[in-house]
Amino acid sequence: MSAAAPFRSIHRHGFVRVGAGTPVASVGDVAANAAGILDLARHADAEGVDLLVLPELALSSYAIDDLHLQDAQLDRVEAELAAIVAASASLAPVLLVGAPIRRNGRLYNTAVVVSRGRILGVVPKSFLPNYREYYEKRWFAPGAGLTGLALRLCGQEVPFGPDLVFAAEDLEDFTFHVEICEDYWAPLPPSTAGAMAGALILCNLSASNIIVGKARDRALLAASQSTRAIAAYCYSASGPGESTTDLAWDGQAMIHELGQMLAESTRFGMDPELIAADVDVARLRLERMRMGTFNDCAAANGHPEARFRTIGFEHRPHRADVGLRRPVARFPFVPADPRALDADCYEAFNIQVDGLVKRFASTRGKAMVIGVSGGLDSTHALIVAAKSCDRLGLPRTAIRGYTMPGFATGDATKGNAWALMRALGITAEEIDIRPAARQMLGDMGHPFAQGQPVYDVTFENVQAGLRTDYLFRLANQHDGFVVGTGDLSELALGWCTYGVGDQMSHYAVNAGVPKTLIQYLIRWCVRTGQFDPATDEILTAILGTEISPELVPADASGAIQSTESKVGPYELNDFFLHHVARLGLKPSKVAFLAWHAWKDADAGLWPAGFPDDLRNAYDLATIRSWLEKFLFRFFTISQFKRSAIPNGPKLSGGGALSPRGDWRAPSDGTATVWLDELAAALDGVED
Repeated sequence: MSAAAPFRSIHRHGFVRVGAGTPVASVGDVAANAAGILDLARHADAEGVDLLVLPELALSSYAIDDLHLQDAQLDRVEAELAAIVAASASLAPVLLVGAPIRRNGRLYNTAVVVSRGRILGVVPKSFLPNYREYYEKRWFAPGAGLTGLALRLCGQEVPFGPDLVFAAEDLEDFTFHVEICEDYWAPLPPSTAGAMAGALILCNLSASNIIVGKARDRALLAASQSTRAIAAYCYSASGPGESTTDLAWDGQAMIHELGQMLAESTRFGMDPELIAADVDVARLRLERMRMGTFNDCAAANGHPEARFRTIGFEHRPHRADVGLRRPVARFPFVPADPRALDADCYEAFNIQVDGLVKRFASTRGKAMVIGVSGGLDSTHALIVAAKSCDRLGLPRTAIRGYTMPGFATGDATKGNAWALMRALGITAEEIDIRPAARQMLGDMGHPFAQGQPVYDVTFENVQAGLRTDYLFRLANQHDGFVVGTGDLSELALGWCTYGVGDQMSHYAVNAGVPKTLIQYLIRWCVRTGQFDPATDEILTAILGTEISPELVPADASGAIQSTESKVGPYELNDFFLHHVARLGLKPSKVAFLAWHAWKDADAGLWPAGFPDDLRNAYDLATIRSWLEKFLFRFFTISQFKRSAIPNGPKLSGGGALSPRGDWRAPSDGTATVWLDELAAALDGVED
């Protein structure tokens, strides 16, 4: 099974390399078509492709009209098909070859599934277009409704019908279904039943001619079907070389996974083209397990798996290191595409504002009380509160902001806090918590009260707890409620003080926002003019401040307390969070993906405007070290804090950690299983 593969093999981590090939077509030259198919098959073999989808009727050509009904043509098709089957014995990819096939006095437009010298099955096209430029019912019989059948082809007795799902016996989750062109334009595509019968990869052999705008429609259908069916969708259409008597061809090929385009062809090329992408079939299986609606729909449709035949085959996967062919976002919560990022920021910010507006209106209070440190989280919560007041028609003085310097508060952050509160025009005050902290530490007999430089967790949490205690009592005094500032990343790591601390508030407006997104939300507010220039100036200054709780005084060198040196880079922690909590991936796979995403700062896409000097790279050893710490914090020591968090709006499909929402887990759990899995995969693996 896949666990036997080396760490860097895609086959160890639940990927299948899927290819879509567009050979140069002909006008019925079967031998030339067969040669083109084999050339692409050999190319795909060299590229480590597991499954190669070719166009509809690629072996005979599509636009040959009544030549489909000539015995000489059909005899040659079967002869060349036999040669392809024989040649496939030495090729790794499963080949989906489009060919007209005779059976029982009828001709069918089919996909012939070929693997390692064997025909696994023949799938006929279910729905034949016979409108506008199409005339397929003149030549072919429809395959819809044919079940449990077989035929003799190329000397082999093979399954025949649209009721086939193909499954590798030696590569977990490598299961696929085949439909042909018009099938996915139908209201109920055959691939829908195929997916409910267990197929994770849906394949479409197409000869769709091109007209203006049609490429967008094809992409929409492929993306939507992959989303609805929780699957990958691989599509390959005929390209140049087909007859242009009345039509033209663009050779569009696409591979989608859960709505995301993984690869696409250039279109209108004059040469053969092969695209390939690594489909995460393990992720698809996990997603179906999470989404009960998928199984409910299968049950409501009589469990299609009971009507389908599963054709098992020996794939003999290479399990070699062939790289990774799919985009892996460094920042799962921050799109690299500027338009997508702008849209996400618009929605996220307004979700937060809408949530706070509703909650404040429901309390019938008079004030929003918020602690303002000058750091990213409190800054963002404050501007959300300011916009909420604007929406409610309230003066911003309804916000009561408090900066509460402690033993390690820096002049820069305190200055930023005051500048921001003044720029926004809120009610601003300062409470020095040091006298109260000294009193509490003295009452406790803490060494710091006797002048010793002991900066332990008690020293830190006395300050954090006092700040929250003040805020709650101030909310009582001013008939208001406390706006929380802690974010999603801190909740994941348990990097918050429980109870009377920053874990608690009346409404946790930032609880769904990962740390890596907060910076972009603030930048978006500046770029889109949500506030005035004076506010924008101070927001920009705050963005350049190092992330620090400022609870421990600077050391002898002047270095301030750094959060990321303690819990790890937030850019890695947010990556881990998305793939562990939202997707449920094994830690070894998370490490594999993180290594591909972060090993080279010069490769891949960065979010728009990301500073060059902050473009980090991490080797596998570093990733493993921080991932181990994340797993321990997330699974062992932090859930009790999340089990008791206040209300707050969910922002991202990447997940939330509320016990009333996406994530439910025992407060006394352990990370042992996850740490053991990671160690078993990475022990002995070198960078």
